[in-house]
Amino acid sequence: MAPFDPIHNLSLWLAYGLFLVIGMGFGAALELSGFGDSRKLAAQFYLKDMTVLKVMFTGIIVAATLLTLSSAFGLLDFDRLWVNPTYLWPGIVGGLVMGVGFVIGGFCPGTSLVASSTLKLDGILFASGVAFGIFVFGESVDSFQGFYQSSFMGRFMLTDLFGLPMGIVLTLLVLMALMMFYGAEISEQVFGQGKKLSEVSFVPSLRLKAVAAVVLGLALFATVLGQPTTQDRWERIAEAEQTKLENRDVYVHPGEVVELSQNATIRVTTLDVRSERDFNLFHLMCAKHVKKEQLTDPDYVRKLKGAPDNQVWFVMSNDEQEATEAYRTLRAQGLVNLYIIEGGVNKWLSIYPPDPCIATPFPKETKVEQESLRYAFSQSVGARSYSSHPGCPCKEFPTDCFLATHKDTHKRPTITRDESLPKLEYERKVKLKVKAKPQGGCG
Repeated sequence: MAPFDPIHNLSLWLAYGLFLVIGMGFGAALELSGFGDSRKLAAQFYLKDMTVLKVMFTGIIVAATLLTLSSAFGLLDFDRLWVNPTYLWPGIVGGLVMGVGFVIGGFCPGTSLVASSTLKLDGILFASGVAFGIFVFGESVDSFQGFYQSSFMGRFMLTDLFGLPMGIVLTLLVLMALMMFYGAEISEQVFGQGKKLSEVSFVPSLRLKAVAAVVLGLALFATVLGQPTTQDRWERIAEAEQTKLENRDVYVHPGEVVELSQNATIRVTTLDVRSERDFNLFHLMCAKHVKKEQLTDPDYVRKLKGAPDNQVWFVMSNDEQEATEAYRTLRAQGLVNLYIIEGGVNKWLSIYPPDPCIATPFPKETKVEQESLRYAFSQSVGARSYSSHPGCPCKEFPTDCFLATHKDTHKRPTITRDESLPKLEYERKVKLKVKAKPQGGCG
């Protein structure tokens, strides 16, 4: 699903050419709207000409409506859209500084560039001031870094502020914009044209009525339609994904997981969906314990989706059933480079067995329920076992029973288990295009 990435989907120069055309189009739209004239821009502060408000809020409600509908129809994964993180108080101060500069200079940074492109002296002077201000900020930001990074709220939107669904927030936003458009028309008649209140027409223009009907109708439609649930999203991709599951294309042999963990250009992280008890008994070195409710938590999934492109995710349970369900849930929400560790923890321990003083397998005749651990642990070792990271160096004793099973060791050297790794044959299934800067090791 969108958003599109021209740099990776097109050649570099074609992508740059596309950016240039879009930028020139945006600049031309601003110039044609009169935004290259500081007098027209400043007129809004005197309530005489509200073009800036109309154009900006038109852009806001059109974009918001299209994004909401695109997400509702499954054309867009909203989590993949970049939203500037919120730093509350620095943002408020920065907004005030920019607003005061706008009032005094008659431009904002963007419109000053539009004016400069047509060689307007006031635009050139303002743009020069912007460049100087950027230089001063860059040289002095270290002196107030604490405030600059304060009150961080992350990806914070109106839906988070009011705790309302996206469609309802969109409808309220559209209603607010329409009221502002209506007020702007009256303001322009009173302050721009000098009419008395008795001469002002309080009946909205036909154009405003038409725009209001269309946009408000779309917003209400988006509200009724609602945003897709995880089940809705899975149904849209179920045919292709179910084929992968049936063909076992996404079930990766533990040997390949170990191999990828030793690749410095790939980030490997295991999402362990077992109970906290089983996780504490034993888990892989690069594992993160994930509760079932986290799998459908938008904030948590958004963090997973924000990982670099060279990140590979593995889902793991004691067998495969719970891991497969977790895979379906995460894939439905758009997480890519996602695989399941074949056979789960039980198969992993059968290939990379722990020391007997740590755990021993149940006898074969023992009946064990599905998704139950088939090993009896004498203690909780977590990732402090060579079975957790076979082939990787260990700089400390993994368990208290290390000396009991390695009596020839009298000190604590860095020990590598590469030589003791079993020779395995398996089909490599992970397909990953490394696009991000290499960052190996645990994610």
